[in-house]
Amino acid sequence: MSENTYLTALHGMEAIFPELEDPMRSFNKKNYTNFFKRYYEDRLNVYEALETGYQSALDKEQYISNMADAAVQAGVQALENTSGRSKKEGKLLDLNLCIVVYIIPGIQKYGGASAKPLTDAILAKWKEQFPKTNLSAAQYEEIEAGFHKKWCYITTAACEVLGKPDDCYELTLLRDYRDRYLARQPEGEKRIRWYYDVAPTIVKRISQLPEKEDIYRDLWDRYIAPCISMIERGENDACMELYLKMVEDLQETYFYTAQAG
Repeated sequence: MSENTYLTALHGMEAIFPELEDPMRSFNKKNYTNFFKRYYEDRLNVYEALETGYQSALDKEQYISNMADAAVQAGVQALENTSGRSKKEGKLLDLNLCIVVYIIPGIQKYGGASAKPLTDAILAKWKEQFPKTNLSAAQYEEIEAGFHKKWCYITTAACEVLGKPDDCYELTLLRDYRDRYLARQPEGEKRIRWYYDVAPTIVKRISQLPEKEDIYRDLWDRYIAPCISMIERGENDACMELYLKMVEDLQETYFYTAQAG
């Protein structure tokens, strides 16, 4: 492996986080595809150097560890440069989002023998730094397709169990509530970022369980159906509190556990 190849890969991983002041604002149906493509194309030389270096490395495990460390430490440094507890919490959510929807999908899109071990190493080292996070790998195509379902993970999964289509009344009502009410509240966008952070892992883990249909039916009866009734009655604040409680309860059970993702 040449020194130039190694340094291109290493410096690329040190700058792997996209330069976005507010990643959530670019993560939508209108902007995500174009931004991801620019992000990916700008880093093609890094992906090429990563794969070339991996192929020629004598100690491939150490090589992957070095590259993953560089990426994770870049995130840690960005967090350390953020002052204030509330701003740090928001920054961590943004960093989590960047890993899940830009960094990992970019590595996987390029592919090669280094993609999986590097992805696994980044996720493992990130969790070592931030034990309460539990991020999962996703490919760009999966994420982009999710926008056609408008990112209503938990309710969508429950509706599928109940035989309701993606454009059913309940999902349409909740999506409209999210876009027209929740997103406009003082903490609305922060809460939506948090939901995007934890919901995919929650759904993935529930869906692996043999009793998944019973779980989703219970969620429907205890949380989702009452939320829909609250929206219909104009009780928007009450709906927000109940839906957030559902996600918090599920987070404790399915996100902070040691189950395989």
